[in-house]
Amino acid sequence: MARQGQPDLATILRTHGEAYLASHAALSRPQMKAWRAILACRTAALGGHLSQCDACGTQKHVYHSCRNRHCPQCQTRAKEAWIAARSRELLPVPYFHLVFTVPHALNGLAAQVPRRIYEALFEAVSETLLGFAADPRHLGGSPAFTLVLHTWTQQLERHPHIHALVAGGALSGTGAWVCPRRGFLFPIKALSRVFRGKLIAALTVQRAIGAFGSHPASGEAGWRTLMDSLYRYDWVVYAKQPLGVHGGPAQVLDYLARYTHKTAISNDRLRRLHDGQVSFRVRDPNRPKAGGLASLPVALFIERFLSHVLPTGFKRIRHYGLLASRHKTEKLAICRALLDQPAPLPAVIESVADFMRRVAGVEIGQCNRCTHGRMQVIAPLPALRPPTPIRQTTGPPA
Repeated sequence: MARQGQPDLATILRTHGEAYLASHAALSRPQMKAWRAILACRTAALGGHLSQCDACGTQKHVYHSCRNRHCPQCQTRAKEAWIAARSRELLPVPYFHLVFTVPHALNGLAAQVPRRIYEALFEAVSETLLGFAADPRHLGGSPAFTLVLHTWTQQLERHPHIHALVAGGALSGTGAWVCPRRGFLFPIKALSRVFRGKLIAALTVQRAIGAFGSHPASGEAGWRTLMDSLYRYDWVVYAKQPLGVHGGPAQVLDYLARYTHKTAISNDRLRRLHDGQVSFRVRDPNRPKAGGLASLPVALFIERFLSHVLPTGFKRIRHYGLLASRHKTEKLAICRALLDQPAPLPAVIESVADFMRRVAGVEIGQCNRCTHGRMQVIAPLPALRPPTPIRQTTGPPA
């Protein structure tokens, strides 16, 4: 449901989707799936249940969520569950946040063969970090880090980049915990050069196997032009201040939550839908607290949003080093013992009512009308799936 005076993403697609589909190329399968899910989320299309207050008799329809990872309404529960699991894996050390970006020259390839480019990006970042951590000049051991792919800017333009959260240290082959020796994790200039070399090497392999399809970079002239663009500027890996130095694991998790389950745009950022324009909030470097507004024609807004729908089954959050091993539990236990950290408490399965009370301050079992009655489920509501006229590509998923 759209908020008073403000649109949400489903309202924009519902209001302008038919015109957009009539004037644009057919959606890919992942885009079609995300589109349908966003429109159906928390509506009668997905079914639900009918609740009734045991005191005043007030009835309420409660509809199911779509749980699509691109739906801005469905990320909070998934994010909280993911963070709860990660809290059992954090170590009592500073954590480093690194951001690996690529030049805009790769945007065309990312648009045509996103899975290939994003896989190459993960491969280059992970190999770079694993290699620096294994080098005795730096840590000389196995690190623990998580990578998260983002593909957008504040104005929804294509901008593939990876956020890396890296534990400050590594487990050496002799079973010792090794801390960074210089107060920082790795030298940024060297890290940037190695990252560029590994990504270009991965792209070279992809081109050799014909993964670029009809893109100009598949030919010799186009490839040389792309290489000239990629080597024209130095690549810079952005490094932020270490986390968890003072706030501990809670600070790290709070920070990580900003990146893990974000969608290209949240409903909270949407401000206005008027005269064929979508206005939404963006960060303003000159006014970081207040921010600013950007506006796009609604068709361009939808096109940009769809460009960030990931290929089917693509994992945008990945774990490496100690966190990826089949012996993760054993390795992390060794690290905790070396760092004098007690074992994590057993995992607790949180009910939906407890979750909503903690995250949103809402008592979902309480009647909003009489305030003292309890809502009881009295009947299921079957899904009512209306036909959705969405054209689909006939080829394989993107």
